[in-house]
This record gives sequence, C-alpha cells and structure tokens, in this order.
Amino acid sequence: MGLMDSLKAKLAPAKDKVSDLAKEHGGKVEHGLEKAARKVDEKTKGKYSDKIESGTGKAKHAIERLAHKDEGPTTPPAA
Repeated sequence: MGLMDSLKAKLAPAKDKVSDLAKEHGGKVEHGLEKAARKVDEKTKGKYSDKIESGTGKAKHAIERLAHKDEGPTTPPAA
C-alpha cells in the first residue's frame, strides 16, 4: 500500500462524516451562505455581486455533491 492509499484509507471516515453532516445540515449551511452573501453584497454596495453569487453557487454545489456522494452518478431526466 502506497502513501496515497494509506492517506485515503485514513481519511475515508472523515469524508463519510462530512457527507453525513452535509446530508443532515445542508439546508442550514446553504441558508447561512445565502445570508452571508447578502450581507457581504450589502457591505460592498453590490461591487462584487457577480463574484459573490458565483462563489455562493460553487459552495452550494459542493455541499450538494457531499450530501449525495453515496448515491452514485445521476443522469439528467429525459426531455
């Protein structure tokens, strides 16, 4: 077993815990992200709205991926 395999094996339980937390608290985290984004946007008077929106979207997407990592790849619905 190589060093990377050893590290992956040691980190697996932590990844599972993060996934469980994302499933359980993802909605609260997303709400907090939105609230923080609005506050930062207000404080910067909209100067960085696009960047704030993009970063918030990426963070939400990451939470979603973590929450559903055990479900395997999803296929888009048929049109």
